[in-house]
Amino acid sequence: MDTTALLRSLHEIFDPTRVLTDKESLIEYGRDWTKYLQPQPSAIVFPKGTDEVVALVQWARRQRVALVPSGGRTGLSGGAAALNGEVVVSMQKMNHILNFDGFDQTVTVEAGVVTETLQRYAEEQGLYFPVDFASRGSSHIGGNVATNAGGIKVLRYGLMRQWVAGLEVVTGTGAVLHLNNSLVKNATGYDLRHLMIGSEGTLGIITQVTLSLTRPPTQPTLFIFAVSDLASVMKIYHAFKSALPILAFEMFTDLALKHVLHHHDLKAPFANRHPYYVLCEIEVPGPTVLEAALELFQSGVEQGWIEDGIQAQNARQAKDLWRLREDISEATSPHAPYKNDISVRIASVPQFLREMDAILKHNYPQFEVVWFGHIGDGNLHINILKPSAMRTEEFLRECKVVDELMFKMIEKLHGSVSAEHGVGLTKKAYLGHTRSSVEIALMREIKKAFDPDGLLNPGKIF
Repeated sequence: MDTTALLRSLHEIFDPTRVLTDKESLIEYGRDWTKYLQPQPSAIVFPKGTDEVVALVQWARRQRVALVPSGGRTGLSGGAAALNGEVVVSMQKMNHILNFDGFDQTVTVEAGVVTETLQRYAEEQGLYFPVDFASRGSSHIGGNVATNAGGIKVLRYGLMRQWVAGLEVVTGTGAVLHLNNSLVKNATGYDLRHLMIGSEGTLGIITQVTLSLTRPPTQPTLFIFAVSDLASVMKIYHAFKSALPILAFEMFTDLALKHVLHHHDLKAPFANRHPYYVLCEIEVPGPTVLEAALELFQSGVEQGWIEDGIQAQNARQAKDLWRLREDISEATSPHAPYKNDISVRIASVPQFLREMDAILKHNYPQFEVVWFGHIGDGNLHINILKPSAMRTEEFLRECKVVDELMFKMIEKLHGSVSAEHGVGLTKKAYLGHTRSSVEIALMREIKKAFDPDGLLNPGKIF
């Protein structure tokens, strides 16, 4: 279908102000935070309700036009990229909080509600939504569900999956599914809700989400430790995890800190530089917990695990310390980083880091590699910064070689090639390092059942 005819037929569903085809919009909405992809959607549409999503899917089936669901576009695997003339379905205008149930402590929202908006709403009700990450101000709830988002509080609260009580989804046939309906117990066959969580928009377009809320943590207290080696990082983790209610346990390297301090008006946490830094946030429901934490801190210093440390004295200082970790992606962005997020068993983190770091330093001494991660759940982020003198094509070619080495190691350690950003476009060639051929074949059949025409986010995952 030519562009004029496409627009004319779309205008039968959407007001013309909610169909964009200008070049700037196509580029902006046609990709996520993944660099090096060239978006080429044919149009961007903005539904305002489930009925319009249904009408759009039915239109797509008639016209044989593929659809790419789009949220806050904060992903890093190309899951929201439209490269082949697809119509991008932005959920930006489906951004309403629909219902709060104080008895069940659940809230129902449209897919386009921003994560931070939901967090603030929960606070207003005296409750807490614990799925949290640096992109909270941009990411959408629907996208969080579609990628089973994790973040900095997974250690204590789990992934997005743990908080989804119900879903409304439009499948690739235009059917509307209402999944689980906020039931705590529901032993009636397959839980299709969990198939949708992490499906990256390939099985259906999420339109509404019902989420469980919880009580806020009591007196969260943040420590930052300076550490000399990875073995010490793991010893600190084990000691604190065994004795204290940990909310988060994050690690980043001195190189990561250097980029953050250069990019932002923040102060170094210590007078001297150290190879690694750990942010450890704990819940302090009473004085005995803080006393235990301070005793572990002192013990870590005496045993040489901790070279230096600070306890945040107020909320402002805690926020600034968190920024040292959360602003790493923004600080390295000018260097066009090639990103990977992987996971291994927590006990395998030091082995993976040592072996991978040695390979990178030996084979690619020209690369600056910024490491950081959620040590408490085995999730590491690897950012290879492009040397300014290296051509982009050459850089990408070398990074693909690194991918092969890395993912073979991941397979050996029985880890995952993607911990929290999905498979999308960038990881699909490596899916076999994490999933068996039988699993992949079954996933393809599931895709056909929900999307028989293959029109929902085609080319992603497989």
